[in-house]
Amino acid sequence: MKNLVRTMVGDIELNKEIKLLLLIGGLYALSVALSNTFVNVYLWKQSEDFVSLSIYNLFIVIMQPITFVLAGRWAKKIDRITVLRLGVIFLSGFYLTVLMLGENAGNYLVLLGILLGIGYGFYWLSFNVLTFEITEPETRDFFNGFLGLLNSFAGMIGPISAGLVITHMEKLTGYNMIFSLSLGLFVVAVILSFFLKRRPAAGRYKLLNVFHLRKQSYNWRRILYANFFQGLREGSFAFVVIVWVFVSTGSELAIGTYGLIASGISFISYYLVGRFLPKSFRKKAILVGSIFLYAAVFIIVFDQNFSLLITYGIVISMAYPLLLVPYLSITYDVIGSSENAEELRIEYIVIRELYLNGGRIISILVLLLAIWQMGEKTGIPFTLLLLGSGELLLFWMMKSITLPNGKKEQ
Repeated sequence: MKNLVRTMVGDIELNKEIKLLLLIGGLYALSVALSNTFVNVYLWKQSEDFVSLSIYNLFIVIMQPITFVLAGRWAKKIDRITVLRLGVIFLSGFYLTVLMLGENAGNYLVLLGILLGIGYGFYWLSFNVLTFEITEPETRDFFNGFLGLLNSFAGMIGPISAGLVITHMEKLTGYNMIFSLSLGLFVVAVILSFFLKRRPAAGRYKLLNVFHLRKQSYNWRRILYANFFQGLREGSFAFVVIVWVFVSTGSELAIGTYGLIASGISFISYYLVGRFLPKSFRKKAILVGSIFLYAAVFIIVFDQNFSLLITYGIVISMAYPLLLVPYLSITYDVIGSSENAEELRIEYIVIRELYLNGGRIISILVLLLAIWQMGEKTGIPFTLLLLGSGELLLFWMMKSITLPNGKKEQ
C-alpha cells in the first residue's frame, strides 16, 4: 500500500494537516458536484429565463467579496478553522432553504444568491489561507494537483449519480434527495474540521496596506490583474454552459453524462500535471492551457448541440489543469515572498479574492447588458466570445513575473 501511495504522489511527505484539508476539500467538491450544477437547472426550469439566472449568480459573486473582507477580519481576530466551519454552515443553510422553498425557490433568487455567496466567501477564504499555511513550495504543485484530482473525481461520480436519481424519480423528489445528500456531506466536513489544528493569527487587520502594496510590488500587481481576468471568464461560463446542455437535451441525465466525461478527462489531466509538470515549464503550461481554453469557445458559440458541448467539455478538461495547477502555485509563491507575508497572509488572500470576484461581477454584468441589447440568442454567444479571452489575458499578466529566486520562469 505504501509503495502504491509513493508511486501516486512521488517522494513527498504528507502530514496529517494536508491529508485532512484534502479530505475536507474532497467532501466539498462532492457535495457541490452532486447539487450545484443542478441548482442552476432547477432554478432555470422555474423561470426559463437567463436574466433571472444571471441575477441569482450575480448576487453570489457580489456577496463573496463582501464576505471575504469580513471573514478575513474574523480569521485574523479569531481563528481560520472557525471561519471554515461558518462557510460550511452557510452552505448547508443554502441547501436547507432550497429544500424548504421547493417549487417557490425561483421567487427567492436574490435570497438564495446571498446565502450561497456568504457560504462561498467564508469557506474559500479560510480554505485558501489554510492552503497557504499548511503547504510549502515543495508540496504546493502536488496539493493543487491532487485537489484538482479530487474535484475531477467528484465531478465524475456526482453529476451522473444525481442525474440518474433525478431522472428516475417523480417531479422534485430526486432534486430533494440530492440536495439532502449535499447537506449531509457538509455536516461531515464540519465534523472533520474539528481535527484540524487551531490557527489563530496575531496582529491588526491591514487590508488597505496590502492593497496599496500593488503599487510597489510588480509581481503582486500582475497576480491581482491575472485573477481579475480569470474571473472575467468564470463569471458567465460557470452557469451558461451547463444550462445549454440541459436546453439542448431536456435531460438531467445528459448533464450527468457531460460531467462524467469532462471530469474523467480532467481527473487524468490533473494527476499528470500535478505529478509530472516541472517548475521550469509552469509558464509554458499556462500558455498552452489558455490557448486551448479560448479555442474551445468557438466550438459552442455558433451551435449548441450535445455533441459539440461534450467536445467543448473534453477540451477544457485537458486545458484547465495545465493552466490552474502552475498558476495557483506561482500565486502562492509570490504571496509567500511578498512583504510581511507571514503577518499579512490573510490580507493577501482577501485582496486576491476581491480581484477575482470583481472579474466575475463584471462578467455577469456584461452578459446581462448583452442579453438586454441583443437578446439571448445573439447576446450570450457574443459575451462568451468576448469574455472567453480572459485566460489569454491571464497569461499576459503572468508571463513576466519573476520568481522569488530571482529567475524568470520559462
